[in-house]
Amino acid sequence: MKLKALHELGVQIENLLRLKTFCLGLKLIGTEDNMPPRAKRPKKDLGYHLSLCQALAISRREGRSIALQKDDMWCFEPVLGLGFAEPPKDFLEGHNRFPGTVRTLEAGKNWAQAFPRLDPGRFKGIVSAPLTRVDFVPDIVIIYCDPAQLTQLLTAVNWNDGSDITCRLSGHAACVYSIVPVIQNEQFQITSPCMGDRRRALAQDDEIIFSAPMKKIFDLVKGLKDLARNECGLPLRFQQMHEYELEESYAKIARLIGMDVG
Repeated sequence: MKLKALHELGVQIENLLRLKTFCLGLKLIGTEDNMPPRAKRPKKDLGYHLSLCQALAISRREGRSIALQKDDMWCFEPVLGLGFAEPPKDFLEGHNRFPGTVRTLEAGKNWAQAFPRLDPGRFKGIVSAPLTRVDFVPDIVIIYCDPAQLTQLLTAVNWNDGSDITCRLSGHAACVYSIVPVIQNEQFQITSPCMGDRRRALAQDDEIIFSAPMKKIFDLVKGLKDLARNECGLPLRFQQMHEYELEESYAKIARLIGMDVG
């Protein structure tokens, strides 16, 4: 896959959705030798650690390529979720959730046991960059969008094959939930920014995370283009009126079930 085609894809996504921040390409790295040369390593190059959500924020807001391994990371949840380390007993028993954000230790254990995780040792690092500037072929594309933009994405998914998205939702570890299920299932994922993403990485109140496996991106963009050609893209054309004109397909089915639509 040529980088120029990926860059153009990023431009199209950002323009069709009118995004406020860069659409991101992410790649999981097996060995340090495969790290993209232009990517900055926080500990080595910047002199400090970063949480994964902060690295993504730098990429999507500042346009920089950031690569992290275990020794670059400040928050442990993506270290476990991405398989950079084995989960310790304290985590699996629920102690990081209890008593702060769950009622009982058993509830914390239930969450920890179901926490999305890749096999330990499979990957050593992760790199992020705007899709318009990547010097690597991503595994995942991540888009921080608002509800109207998410509706466009969901409609584009449906446009291609009639399918909807089924995904796991959590109030925790957005960086893990937006990446790991996509790698495991090669399906789209929707994630709510967690408290850490909001507090530490400036995710906004109107932002939602949409993730897609790279192999589905070209069809997704085609769907967005087709919607725009059919006047279903952004900006939306508002019509606040009673008994508005129905599309013929809507009117036909309404009449078939006995509705009074004229």
